[in-house]
Amino acid sequence: MLNEEAVKAALQTIKYPGYSRDIVSFGLVKMIAVNQGAVAVSLQLTTPAPEIAAQIKAECERALRGLPGVEHVHVDVKAGAAAAPGATGAAPKPGVPGVKRIVAIASGKGGVGKSTVSVNLACALARLGHEVGLLDCDIYGPSIPLMMGVNQRPMISPEEKLVPPMNHGVKLMSMGFLLNDDQPVIWRGPMIVKTIQQFVSHVEWGALDFLLVDLPPGTGDAQLTLCQTVPLDGGVIVTTPQEASLGIVRKGVAMFQKLNVPILGLVENMSYFTTPNGERVEIFGHGGGRAEAARQKAPFLGEIPLFTEIRIGGDQGVPVTVSAPDSAPARTFTEVAAALVKQLG
Repeated sequence: MLNEEAVKAALQTIKYPGYSRDIVSFGLVKMIAVNQGAVAVSLQLTTPAPEIAAQIKAECERALRGLPGVEHVHVDVKAGAAAAPGATGAAPKPGVPGVKRIVAIASGKGGVGKSTVSVNLACALARLGHEVGLLDCDIYGPSIPLMMGVNQRPMISPEEKLVPPMNHGVKLMSMGFLLNDDQPVIWRGPMIVKTIQQFVSHVEWGALDFLLVDLPPGTGDAQLTLCQTVPLDGGVIVTTPQEASLGIVRKGVAMFQKLNVPILGLVENMSYFTTPNGERVEIFGHGGGRAEAARQKAPFLGEIPLFTEIRIGGDQGVPVTVSAPDSAPARTFTEVAAALVKQLG
């Protein structure tokens, strides 16, 4: 059926030149009109480059003419300066040199195992043959250094950039590398904003297939800064099955949607526990993450049961995806990593 949703879906197949995100998620599509086989679309670009406007217009016309029932197509592409990217639909933000995909790992609340998922997902992606970086944006409570077994200060390159230390095949950056043991970070919002911007632009990440960003819980300065600084390819939201967690997940989903960041999927952590005698115990309930993904019309990337090996790996600085990559706990993360790669195409 020819309607606005069908037209929008067709436009979502069109990538902004040089980026992996589509013109709809960048907020460039301003108007869609459908009337008896005629389709009109209006786009607002911020680049003055005529070749970009011409390419996007041609691809839009080609995609729309391929829809069943379309008889006439009119695509209006306007160029000119606009406000900051994200919610207002300006031109794409500059990417990180050498980094192909940037994915934020988020949660609505603390205590759901987001950092545990981040480190194991990063190591699983590396084991699948990808070049991976992991950026810890939890400035107040960085846990990536402990979980990845790294406790050293980054070196400085000749270009005066931080060189991320590497372990388990993953390049790492965290505020924890720049602090003395147990030193608290007592900062106001502007300092958090500046630090995250420097972690993105003043770190020599090199060539990466994926840069995963472990965000702090909530929807505050760190999340907003990241979304406004780099062109995120999408966000992954970690939750536990119970309603207390799922209710806050909806706020995280709404935040990403407001900032035009695609939701790549939900992961249900602490899904269930299996006793030594084989009994399955659903401590926090079960299935809430899958049900919430369905409500949000977002992909469900998988469920992570409670395994003692996962906790031990995080405490010892050797994630289970590294220490026992063929074990049942590690396979759950590998399945989530494969699902994520599939979502990113």
